Amino acid sequence: MSVYLQHRSSTLWLAALLHRISGLALAIFLPLHFLTLGLAIQGEARLEGFLRWSDALSVKLAEGGLVFLLLVHMLGGVRILLIENFAWRDGQKELAAAAAALSALIAFIFIARLLV
Repeated sequence: MSVYLQHRSSTLWLAALLHRISGLALAIFLPLHFLTLGLAIQGEARLEGFLRWSDALSVKLAEGGLVFLLLVHMLGGVRILLIENFAWRDGQKELAAAAAALSALIAFIFIARLLV
């Protein structure tokens, strides 16, 4: 691996990348969310049709992915706040990995509860 790319194998670099990617994915999701809210304004029938569509398994799995992205982005933001406001501590790599694991666990629990 090139000396210029060695930092990209670091856990903390991957955590920062995941934080940025989750932020972009959430930014893409927001207009779709507002479109859905707009359906409620347009009438009950259009919203009901959308809600029936949202009962599909693929949509429920996507909701689990959305919960994962929200958690990863939130915990990544907390990590950045801690880095900026407190002294550097050993173990940040482990905390970043634990945050990703916790996000995945909560997202899987969310999906499992949706499917029951």
